[in-house]
Amino acid sequence: MSRYKSKLLDWSLTLVFGVAVFLFWWRSYPFALSYQEQFQLFLFDQDYLLDRLAEPGGAVRYVAELLVQFYNSVVLGALVIAVLLMLMQRLTLALMQGQGARSKEQEKTPSTLHLPPSTFHPQPSTFHPLSFLLPVLVWYMMGDESQLLAFPVAIIVTQLLMLLVRWLAQKGLTVRIVSMLVLVPVGYWLCGPVVLVLAAYIGLANRPLRLTDWVLAAVGVGYGALCVYLSSFMVPYTVSQLFCGLGYYRFFEVMLLTQLLAVVLTVALPVVAAAMPQLTGPSVKGRLQAVGYGGLVVGVAVLCAVVVPMNFDAKTYELIEYDYLVRTNQWDKVIAKAEQQTPDLPMSVCATNLALAMKGELDVRLFDFYQRGTQGLLPKFERNYFTTLTTGEAYFYLGLVNTSQRFAFEAMEAIPNYNKSSRCVRRLAETNLINGHYEVARKYLQMLEKTLFYRKWAQRTMALLGNEQQINAHPLYGHLRQMQLEDDFLFSDQELDKICGQLVMKNSKNKMATQYLLMYPLLDRDINRFMNYMAFVSQQNPGYTTPLCQEAAVFAYASLQQQPPQGAVPPAMLQRFNSFMQAYRSKGSLEMYRHTVWYYFAQK
Repeated sequence: MSRYKSKLLDWSLTLVFGVAVFLFWWRSYPFALSYQEQFQLFLFDQDYLLDRLAEPGGAVRYVAELLVQFYNSVVLGALVIAVLLMLMQRLTLALMQGQGARSKEQEKTPSTLHLPPSTFHPQPSTFHPLSFLLPVLVWYMMGDESQLLAFPVAIIVTQLLMLLVRWLAQKGLTVRIVSMLVLVPVGYWLCGPVVLVLAAYIGLANRPLRLTDWVLAAVGVGYGALCVYLSSFMVPYTVSQLFCGLGYYRFFEVMLLTQLLAVVLTVALPVVAAAMPQLTGPSVKGRLQAVGYGGLVVGVAVLCAVVVPMNFDAKTYELIEYDYLVRTNQWDKVIAKAEQQTPDLPMSVCATNLALAMKGELDVRLFDFYQRGTQGLLPKFERNYFTTLTTGEAYFYLGLVNTSQRFAFEAMEAIPNYNKSSRCVRRLAETNLINGHYEVARKYLQMLEKTLFYRKWAQRTMALLGNEQQINAHPLYGHLRQMQLEDDFLFSDQELDKICGQLVMKNSKNKMATQYLLMYPLLDRDINRFMNYMAFVSQQNPGYTTPLCQEAAVFAYASLQQQPPQGAVPPAMLQRFNSFMQAYRSKGSLEMYRHTVWYYFAQK
């Protein structure tokens, strides 16, 4: 194969890999991009920059967060990840191809192997597929929702420094030692503990390797570890946190096995590639290289298609998708997703019920889906940076603005790596605007004005501050002002139905609060409380009824061994209830009644 065709094939594989990564994130996991973006607040602000640069690895963390803000656009977010992994692959290949340079001192000393110089320059096309191992592993790692972009960025910057070291290594041992003394601490402050790879590479950058090189590599790693330890006296982090890397993972004191493997591969691939002697014999070499190249390409393709998706936990990403659809108010898609696969976790059930309520169908289709008792309406508060957000959305649209504000604040404070949240800051600005706390709202809006993707929204919202007429006329903020309670008070998780009753008393047009009020006792299997609430709702909204409410009424009268009042329920429903009771008493199949109140009560 000519050198031109070899280069063309190499670049074609890189492009195919990049397209595969792009399509994967764009089509399969767009909601995962939104998930990562919402747990940071990148500000174009001098203080924000200095705050990042003041910590080890802060430079790559700053660059990563700069890139993650583009996840606001699914296309741009997928493109960012694809370009980064393509760049990582090309840098890995460059390090593997050019690893065989000898220093001036070694050129004066004949090699004990007596091999020609070409021995240390593997054929590019032969080893090209191996250069995909590192980016594929990083792609696999990104299936962990807590894995942050700073880690792959740190690897890329380290690889760039390794290219510099490879050039310096040809200048002699003295230059290598000086470069170690300078580049390791500088690289550590830029990239974090990944720079230990660079420290090892300074010793292993030449060929053939001698005992001196191995000693230098060991000394370099020890020197890098010493830099990490000494930095603990300069920043408010523990030694274990610094060795794990600030910003690599959402939880500071976690170092994954896959991260260690990626670090090892970063230095091992170039070193191993340089140690592999070139195949000889024109005809044999051509056939073996063709077989080896094709086999490696197939192997990499299998890793991408089969192994990478294995780290994307289905249940976790199901919750992430539900939250994304709720955040973007895609209520029809929430319901469609629940229809395809019944949700069974409190958060996903809560999202489904919220979507039904927003469409005005909660008191019609509640039992079309699996229910987890009252936890499926408003789950109990947990100091959690993720699940709390979905619950807060339900409180927000109910009209419990202050509770929604508390949930947003608590969620932001619970983020493990101490980041602020763009989503939470926006919600805090909205809740304070609705409550008339304009100076507090201004503080949050001024933060958002320093962002790229929230700037225009913040400027539009800033114009509402103090303008009561425009706020009251706003389709969302004005509506919530009419819905929210005038008295601010704390309430227990055990009193949520009573709070919904307060909302209905405040505004009988609050359809969502009415639905939650009536469905709460049904999910609690308290038919007497439902009948009391139904009587209350009938006073507030005369003639209010739904088939689901009629089913509950039939069950309530039957439990008292009474007949419903004339005309209260259709005769067909009475007949269906009688058929249900016959099947229940005879222990027959109840599947045809699965979506009824009666079936839910029978499943105690």
